[in-house]
Amino acid sequence: MKYVLNYFLGCVLILMAACSANHKESDLPENATITASAMKDKIKGGWAGQTIGCTFGGPTEFKFKGTMIQDYQPMVWYDDYIKDIFEADPGLYDDVYMDLTFIEVLERVGLDAPADSFALSFAHDDYKLWHANQAARYNILNGIMPPASGYWMNNPHADDIDFQIEADFAGMMSPGMINTAAEICDRTGHIMNFGDGWYGGVFMASMYATAFISDDIEVIVKQGLRPIPEKSKFYQAIADVIKWHKEYPADWKQCWFEFEEKHTSEKGCPEGVFNSFNIDASVNAAYVVMGLLYGEKDFYKTMDIATRCGQDSDCNPATAAGILGVIIGYDKIPSYWKPAIEKVQDLKFPFSDLSLNQIYDLSFKHATELINKNGGRNNNGVITIKVQNPQTLRFEQSFEGMYPAKELLVRKDFLDESIKIDFAGNGIVVLGNVKSQCGVATSDFVALLDVYIDGAKTEQVRMPYDYIVRKYDIYHKYLLKNGDHKLEIKWVNPNPDFRITL
Repeated sequence: MKYVLNYFLGCVLILMAACSANHKESDLPENATITASAMKDKIKGGWAGQTIGCTFGGPTEFKFKGTMIQDYQPMVWYDDYIKDIFEADPGLYDDVYMDLTFIEVLERVGLDAPADSFALSFAHDDYKLWHANQAARYNILNGIMPPASGYWMNNPHADDIDFQIEADFAGMMSPGMINTAAEICDRTGHIMNFGDGWYGGVFMASMYATAFISDDIEVIVKQGLRPIPEKSKFYQAIADVIKWHKEYPADWKQCWFEFEEKHTSEKGCPEGVFNSFNIDASVNAAYVVMGLLYGEKDFYKTMDIATRCGQDSDCNPATAAGILGVIIGYDKIPSYWKPAIEKVQDLKFPFSDLSLNQIYDLSFKHATELINKNGGRNNNGVITIKVQNPQTLRFEQSFEGMYPAKELLVRKDFLDESIKIDFAGNGIVVLGNVKSQCGVATSDFVALLDVYIDGAKTEQVRMPYDYIVRKYDIYHKYLLKNGDHKLEIKWVNPNPDFRITL
């Protein structure tokens, strides 16, 4: 009987250990407690980390495509660096000023602000945008509102990184509340993205949310991945990074090589499908995760690895350093980095009416409001968070069953004649822009282009010369009948002061 009892207890202990190993990421408390001062410090650390990381990786942005940045490549840093970039290259901070637009809407309209409020605000702002964001801005200004503005049939950049670098705010205002963060991401992320592009934002926001209640990087990454459908390309890409980190725990470069071989085929962004440029959300999210896992909570090492993975090398360390900033809090960010951030904390952030100090306060305000709204409480400076068990998101997939077939190098300028292109396949994207013949910097000129497929007019495209409201791609059409097609584009209001490069 004694041996039977010992065997039974042994089985129970083994079973418990196995459950713990398999579900470590879900072993978070039902309620988490944090002081108000500690939560403020974490929020400050998140915003400061994001700004530092964006600046740190800025000089190498898309200079290393499909290759890592070698160890001998120096990284610049000095005490006036962020202030100088604020003035010289404010467009670098699209990672942050898009977040701030959403925060301003939440403060003005309320925490339940609808998607249209966020969409109209960023579409009418005067900052520079690219890829999915700019395509969405054009859609919104021309009557295509969210979620249609981010849907892949209307936005060839639906899987791009854009929302992934703008979802920080949703995580920092949802401590321990992944489902709340995901709901905010649903309202904002589908403005410019769909499928993997949306999942990237939810993943990052979920890691931010978890970073308030856990300091275990592996738990944070796995918990952040739990809302993402397992059959999505995004989930599979990040799951492989986690797997390879276990196989090569001391060699981030080997993990990088394994990832490049398996996951870097691009079929969305028209600028990336036939070259080494890759702005896909899942690819750059993997570099964030490599920085976090291999960085081992070292602030410099985390940013350095995320940067040296290449591609969007400012956005990736920005996100990694932002999440780590929440984990350790501002006070524990090494003093080496603080003079640069402290010189700009009271300045209006580029393209915003908010300073970083104001952002810290607003994020704390919104976080405490959401905590109270979702069953938590603030009792004399001690905040209790009702931790949410992540729910799986609906499955979305862009460009399903499609792949790039051919690149046609037209490289012509429109004059008086139309452009005619024969192509084979079931879709086409035409790249190009409006340029000035006489060097004017600003103009409200809008080119009108009639587009015909197989002799039938499909639409009239408006091509503004103004860079802020420009159309990112001249034309796109998917899901045609597979086969041979004829495209014709006619410029119906030619102007001798402008030309259209196709």
